[in-house]
Amino acid sequence: MGESAPMYALYEEGGKFLTGRVMSEAEASLQLELESGKRVKVKTAQLLMKFDKPSPAEFMLAGQTVANAMEVDMAWEFAPEEEFGFVDLAKDYFSKDASASEQLGTLLCLFEAPHYFRRAGKGRFRKASADIVQQALVAIEKKKQLQQQISEWAQQLISGHCPAQVQAQLFKILFKPDKNAAEYKAVVEASRASQTAPLVLLQQAGAIRSPYDFHWQRFLFEYFPKGTAFPTLQAPPIESNLPLAAVRAYSIDDSQTTEIDDALSVQGLGSNCVTVGIHIAAPALALQPGDAIDACGRSRLSTVYMPGHKITMLPDSVVQTYTLQEGRACPALSLYVSFDAQTLEVVTSHTRLEQVPIVANMRHDQLDAVVSESWLCSASSKDSPEVAMPHNELAFLFRLAKHLKAAREVVRGKPETFNRPDYNFRLRGVSDNGPQGDEQVLISVRQRGAPLDLIVAEAMILANSTWGQWLASFGVPAIYRSQASLAPGIKVRMGTKALPHAGIGVPSYAWSTSPLRRYTDLVNQWQLIACVRHGATAALAAPFKPKDAELFAIITAFESAYSVYNTQQASMERFWTLQHLQQNAITELDATLIKSFPGETPLARADHLPLVFPLMGAPALERGSRVRVRLGEMDLIALDIHAQFLESLSPVEQTPAPSEEDEEMSAGPLTIAVNLDDADA
Repeated sequence: MGESAPMYALYEEGGKFLTGRVMSEAEASLQLELESGKRVKVKTAQLLMKFDKPSPAEFMLAGQTVANAMEVDMAWEFAPEEEFGFVDLAKDYFSKDASASEQLGTLLCLFEAPHYFRRAGKGRFRKASADIVQQALVAIEKKKQLQQQISEWAQQLISGHCPAQVQAQLFKILFKPDKNAAEYKAVVEASRASQTAPLVLLQQAGAIRSPYDFHWQRFLFEYFPKGTAFPTLQAPPIESNLPLAAVRAYSIDDSQTTEIDDALSVQGLGSNCVTVGIHIAAPALALQPGDAIDACGRSRLSTVYMPGHKITMLPDSVVQTYTLQEGRACPALSLYVSFDAQTLEVVTSHTRLEQVPIVANMRHDQLDAVVSESWLCSASSKDSPEVAMPHNELAFLFRLAKHLKAAREVVRGKPETFNRPDYNFRLRGVSDNGPQGDEQVLISVRQRGAPLDLIVAEAMILANSTWGQWLASFGVPAIYRSQASLAPGIKVRMGTKALPHAGIGVPSYAWSTSPLRRYTDLVNQWQLIACVRHGATAALAAPFKPKDAELFAIITAFESAYSVYNTQQASMERFWTLQHLQQNAITELDATLIKSFPGETPLARADHLPLVFPLMGAPALERGSRVRVRLGEMDLIALDIHAQFLESLSPVEQTPAPSEEDEEMSAGPLTIAVNLDDADA
């Protein structure tokens, strides 16, 4: 006798239909051998069909062919109202002698049309109502049309045209996508089809109007999604019964500064005791925690600075109400520090709330060439018509600033060193709407420690340090910056305790001198005003109490925002530096290696521009080596530029290690983290 024909079985597992040759059969289960050779045990409850021919692969192919040919709406008409099995419907749809392939085709058809039929058990179904079917058909047609729209948009992108709908969602698609959105799916489809990275694809399609617009709009999208406009707010007036200070105060700022927070005065020159007044604008006298203007400040936390543009923390109308404007007496929180005229040691200090006459708003970028160290140190120098503040007052402030700096350096244990100069950016032709990206950029060097710069810096350090200790003496919490030591890796931290700041060389440091520009300073000013008014009971009267959760929340939010804003400033300075290279056709420059490790591409910093870049093709060089380089192609979207080594310019110089600030502000290429997870390209 010949071998009996093999028997096959069809069963369902995990929503999939599988077939196998029956090896053995018991009452409640079967032993099957799959096409792969694997043997499985299948419960009888999972079994849907048995067949002896054709082979499982041919059987499944035949069943799918039948299913594809069936008219689902006709099958729905044939189906009974009550629950039914797929074999029953196959006999109604085809004939009472429906073949195994036709039965399988019916099963697959039913399974693949859930809008017509819902499952009711193993191989059993119930047809949907006419209303449900109609709704499903409408949804299917809508989905079909949507997919057609997605494909059309994708083709437009591939052909170099960006549909308006995709353009409108550009930054959402790139950085915070809704993966179910048609616009997002169109970019993914086009990216895959063209094997082009999404960002490059959108650039080629004209979605990105200009590199500058890309960086600006991206920043607004992520951090100012509702725009930068302020609600209409009325700045409350400051109480008018403040005493008038018997001083003549002068502010020293950059020409672009509109938020004039600080001014200086000098009294007692020629006597044994000279008093320096540090006068800070006092918006905290009128603004209150929780009011509408405070909410604006707390939402932004700081002014955002960029070349040719800034986003202020407070509305301009509010700023102009409290700024230290020349020609008027302005409410101020004043710190008076008296010094021995000979030794410059501190004799006494006290703080007042008062109105301070502001004689002039001096601009150091216009005066640095006049107010030089030689001019200040010359006893024969006379007052200059270009400089509003008298020569002798400036000379004393400069002498004092050098003394204060030297004293801090003793505490630090080493002199302050700066590894790179500061750079000034000036854009020509900026409109009222801000830069457009094609303005001419002028970059100039302003060396740190210029006399006027040093005078202001040391005065502000003195105020922030003195007030920080003063707040602590009353047990009034404040927002401090501290640094445990100058050891590598020890970073500056923010907290509510008066801890030393090793990097500056002071026993405590509470930002308090820029309340119009930094929210931390506004908070500290509220606390300082409580100390002025209430003295020993200030801790009870201050808006923020010890261990106040609000203070910690402000610190956390401020650190996050301040980091983001500094990154944006560095990125835009890098953008304008690259524009400067293009506008001036600069193809070669001198640079200094700032990082050089075996096996890694070294980094170089341009000698006369705020630009760091990887250096290709360089021989083994030590850090500090000066080189001549040829600049390669630049990418204004990625803010990337490479350079090729040309020649060495000098032997290795002993260059101090970069400071933490140097490393943070030396912006390298920008990483564009496009959030298109489904795009393979």
